Amino acid sequence: MDLVVVALTFAAIFVVELPDKTFIATLVLSTRFRPLLVWIGVALAFLVQSLVAVGLGKAATFLPETWVQGAAVAMFLIGAIILLREARAHDAAEGEEEELAARAGNAGNTGGFRVVLTSFLVLFAAEWGDLSQLLTLSLAAKYDDPVSVFLGAWGALLAVSGLAVVVGRVLLARITLSLLHYLGAGVCLFMACLTVWEMTR
Repeated sequence: MDLVVVALTFAAIFVVELPDKTFIATLVLSTRFRPLLVWIGVALAFLVQSLVAVGLGKAATFLPETWVQGAAVAMFLIGAIILLREARAHDAAEGEEEELAARAGNAGNTGGFRVVLTSFLVLFAAEWGDLSQLLTLSLAAKYDDPVSVFLGAWGALLAVSGLAVVVGRVLLARITLSLLHYLGAGVCLFMACLTVWEMTR
């Protein structure tokens, strides 16, 4: 395990996910159900998705290194573009995400298992193929260290969802989602530049 890779992955995924639908959906679900149960369901969804992303990233390491590095640069640049576009339209996106989570939160009874399952399904469906999962895949392929990338990515997702459950509304009152999107785009651009620099060394 490489602590530098863990830290880099954690930072990249944390900044990218903080303004994403993960945060909003978890926040809304936690206002309707017991926050701890919501967080457990969300954490399990992220566990599965991080394992899949890291597995695919590991499989990609069998390709020629230049292909892997080039694909990683492309993914980071695409991520930056997506985040910049979302920064401009974050208000509309936030409304849609809250509506999605609200519909899920109004369904069925609120037994413990059902809350965990509902939270798992909402986040699993919303995040499948999401930017954070694609970046996790890219980082696993780039560093060829699936354990470190998994720990960093899953840790970041747990931290973001934990923040949403504990201090989500306070945080959103002080920091705009567009600012977080721009910050995430900056991280993606930095990772793209770092990868290009490593390719040309």
